[in-house]
Amino acid sequence: MTFFIAMFVFFMMFIFKYIDDFVGKGIDAGVLAELFFYFSLTTIPMALPLAILLSSLMTFGNLGEHFELTAMKSAGLPLQKVMSPLVVTTICLSVGAFYFSNNILPYTNLKAGSLLYDVRESKPALLFKEGVFNNSIQGFSIRVDKKEKDGRTLGDIMIYDHRDMKGNTTVLSAKYGKMEETSDKKFLVLTLKEGVSYKEMNENPKDALSRPMIRDKFAERVIRFDLSEFKMNRTNEELFKSNYQMMTISQLNIVSDSLKIKNKKRRMDYSKQLNNSYYSRTSKYLSKLDSGKIELASENYFASLPKLQKLSIIEAATNMARNAKASAEGIQSDLVAEEFSIFRCNIEWHRKFTLSIACLVLFFIGAPLGAIIRKGGLGMPVVVSVIFFISFHILSITGEKLAKEGEMPPYQGMWMATLILLPVGIFLTIKATSDSTLFDMNAYIDPVKRLFARKK
Repeated sequence: MTFFIAMFVFFMMFIFKYIDDFVGKGIDAGVLAELFFYFSLTTIPMALPLAILLSSLMTFGNLGEHFELTAMKSAGLPLQKVMSPLVVTTICLSVGAFYFSNNILPYTNLKAGSLLYDVRESKPALLFKEGVFNNSIQGFSIRVDKKEKDGRTLGDIMIYDHRDMKGNTTVLSAKYGKMEETSDKKFLVLTLKEGVSYKEMNENPKDALSRPMIRDKFAERVIRFDLSEFKMNRTNEELFKSNYQMMTISQLNIVSDSLKIKNKKRRMDYSKQLNNSYYSRTSKYLSKLDSGKIELASENYFASLPKLQKLSIIEAATNMARNAKASAEGIQSDLVAEEFSIFRCNIEWHRKFTLSIACLVLFFIGAPLGAIIRKGGLGMPVVVSVIFFISFHILSITGEKLAKEGEMPPYQGMWMATLILLPVGIFLTIKATSDSTLFDMNAYIDPVKRLFARKK
């Protein structure tokens, strides 16, 4: 129950985030259902740890509230023995979470990401508003002064034809008309009645004086508009497979090794290129100078050269230094970009494991915490669970961001939240085993009262 509640909450966050991309585009219900299904699956990595935390806290809170834990302990069952069946269940859930994260989630991310991209890129549905020019159809500007309740009968229609890209040279006007879509919804058929069309003859200057305009009256005219641009087109999913979130562990290993080899080769190649392009002549000259094969004419050899030759030498050296600097800056930016790609690849690799371990850690927080608090239901457990989950989520986001920016290694950033909360789980388990009054306020207030009573 808590798992589906958490999924619903995170799914509604997705709806609120992208609601503007769905409204007004006339997207089929089947496409929306497919998109919502895939995105509901992508919420599992966040919903499952929260569900385990909340359900374990509620379970042991109910047992403690109804003194069932007390009865079990009186019968000689320690808390570890009581928790052991649920520990096995949580381990099975963690193994399933790892399988989902490694095998199913990449496919789900691919489907959800590509479909969301197509939905966001699709054009809004064609909608005529009274008294407003509609430019949705390419090459036409259409205004309707009146629209009947049936949504198809139109009054006082004006159409500007801009297909020849010469301004408002062709205009159609009609008293009323009717619009309908073809059965395949590829064309919009607009039937105009009692209208006039105007066309300026400015193509030939000689005809501009004799025939400046052609006016054509008609009783009925049918115009077909192509609606193919309003139809949502599916992008090839192969274009999205390079995203690290859409890869399995084996694929991430291959990509990471390839990036490391490429980065190492680029460093070695640039060292050789720098030596051959800029340093080879200088090093050869200095080696000959040191060996005595060549000698300078005098110590002030450069000062003795003509001014024009000095300027030529200085300019050549300056250009060579600038080129070397630009080349070094370019290769440095490329190497930094490749290193950040390696970071992101490693982040996704560690993410496959953090979900499973987070389920275990949060269980060992929720179960003993419920035994200590001894409150069941959806009241206190929800509040405590939300506090711990928000802390876990903030730590996870902070660690991931630091890892993406290169401030810490990916393994430290991705495991930071787990390593911080693991001691909390161990501490709570120890306290619950020893029947600690950790959250009993009287345990903290009574010593203070006794201290003041002694002073009095």
